[in-house]
Amino acid sequence: MKLYYSPGACSLSPHITLHEAGLKFEHIAAPTSSHKLPDGTDYYSINPLGYVPLLELDDGTRLTEGPAIVQYIADQVPDKKLAPANGTLARAQLQSWLNFISTELHKGFSPLFNPATPADYRPMVIEKLLQRLKWVDGELAGKQYLMGDSFSVADPYLFTVTNWAAFVKVDISGFANLAAFRERMAARPAVRTAMKEEGLLK
Repeated sequence: MKLYYSPGACSLSPHITLHEAGLKFEHIAAPTSSHKLPDGTDYYSINPLGYVPLLELDDGTRLTEGPAIVQYIADQVPDKKLAPANGTLARAQLQSWLNFISTELHKGFSPLFNPATPADYRPMVIEKLLQRLKWVDGELAGKQYLMGDSFSVADPYLFTVTNWAAFVKVDISGFANLAAFRERMAARPAVRTAMKEEGLLK
């Protein structure tokens, strides 16, 4: 398998998940600035949408969209219990988390990375984002991870998007449960390995 990623982007989530799964894969940087792969290939020839992540299977099949990719990875190694079984209420709850992170948090951060976002709009974006994160903080009370005491593929996604807060100057230090979750995630070997491979850790 091949994972196309951009350092620190949402592709860090499947990058972590692949290491948690223990699957063999090649990670290939696809910088969003140049869209040129290390061998000079135009990334648009791999993914016409131009963004990451993209997972290419050994047979050449390509899968996009992080929430779909991490669930596919989890289903390849059911013994690892990275996701509840398909058809269960717990699986639907996992998908609920993945959708929430994707639409309410991931996309909530997006305007803050866009230099064209009007300055007077940024405070409204941040306020809404903090409201959503406050709710997440409450949901993490008494839990190790989003689904309870067991790690799931939703956790790397939440860890990844909350990493962005520092880059866009959004203060999330007041969310104690979220901070504790982030510390637990940062200590996981798979997280450290993925971040080192992306040049985010020494």
